[in-house]
Amino acid sequence: MKRKVAFKTLGCRLNQFETDAVLTDFYHAGYEVVDFNQPADVYIINTCTITNQGDHKSKTAINQAVHRKNGSLVIVTGCMAENQRSYLQARGDIDYVIDNKSKVSILPIVEAHYNGELVNPDLFRKDVFGFSVTEKSFHTRSMIKIQDGCDNFCTFCIVPMVRGRAVSRPLMEITENIRQVLDLGYKEIVLTGVNISRYDYQGTGFTSLLEAILAIPGDFRVRISSVEPEGFNESFFDMFGDGKLCPHLHLCLQSGSDSILKQMHRNYSVADYLNIIGNLRKRDALFNFTTDIMVGFPGETDENFEETCRVIRDVGFSHIHTFKYSVRNGTRAAQMPGHLPEKVKNERSLYVRNLAAENKLKYRQQLIGKQQIVLVEKVSKTGIAKGYGEHYVPVEFSAAGQNTNYFRKVTIEGISDMASDYFLKGA
Repeated sequence: MKRKVAFKTLGCRLNQFETDAVLTDFYHAGYEVVDFNQPADVYIINTCTITNQGDHKSKTAINQAVHRKNGSLVIVTGCMAENQRSYLQARGDIDYVIDNKSKVSILPIVEAHYNGELVNPDLFRKDVFGFSVTEKSFHTRSMIKIQDGCDNFCTFCIVPMVRGRAVSRPLMEITENIRQVLDLGYKEIVLTGVNISRYDYQGTGFTSLLEAILAIPGDFRVRISSVEPEGFNESFFDMFGDGKLCPHLHLCLQSGSDSILKQMHRNYSVADYLNIIGNLRKRDALFNFTTDIMVGFPGETDENFEETCRVIRDVGFSHIHTFKYSVRNGTRAAQMPGHLPEKVKNERSLYVRNLAAENKLKYRQQLIGKQQIVLVEKVSKTGIAKGYGEHYVPVEFSAAGQNTNYFRKVTIEGISDMASDYFLKGA
């Protein structure tokens, strides 16, 4: 009988990409991939530790796997495996704690275990770019890892400690990887990494990398995942005139207050950020911006918070990932004065979430009567197709008898009753 493997992924798209690559390894080795809630021979939890919430969700997933354990292997990897390695190893109910650099070796570690070998994960191959081409995936899109690590050292952020210093993947490896996944039938490529706008391989920067990717022949489109608001120029803005490059950026803001941005050690001002917005919106008035907002950073005053809310209203983000400041041991912010009560952080978080819901609805109302090119990801038994348009908005339309993974141009007719997602109805 085939051994069964189950995955749980927390956190960022980079984690999602790495899970998909490891899943592909197990698929080719003959394992059956099952739902995380089902019995399995191997449970792999790819964790997040960026916030307290990430820690909590990761520990919950680990506990779920341990609870189901009946001769199974429980493997914990990801950023919590870096940041809380001693705690995880001391638990005694986790078989292997595997750091980010060793994720590429999860299958060989499992196979060595089942072969009866004494396994030390630290002795296996370490390579942040050595992942398999993603053939089996939990996603319709294919994520392509172009970079890892970060040198920014924001005062609140633990990423440089758990992902290491910035390193960029060779250009030829990236373009070859994209050609391979296009040959497998993928229609959308998502560029991912820790700080992808800082991509720099032997003098090739992020803009030049994009130019090389867009020059690859084929019927596909490119989406940029979370990106920092730095290093952009007119050449970068002009590339969005290429139909292959989706008019959407998840452009991290964190705060709309210059004084808070300075304390965070963010390398831009509010004016710099808004200049990027203006440059792209003058090219496409409906260019879609989503963002991250942190509330409750140490010393954040009511006035600072209102400055953030003002930027949120002015930009009209269609989605905001709102999170409360969490103390991360070893960061400079943890030692700063003025830590806010949890009650204040909760109130500010709720206020931003309400603003975000208003903005989401307003943005999607602007698309009514416009066309979107939808990559179909699902078709229900009743013939309703769902997918995302080029502006990264969810669209549903009637497509009886159709398959998935194809582009369909639809006209947006209205907003469906799915209030939580504000699905756009097309035809």
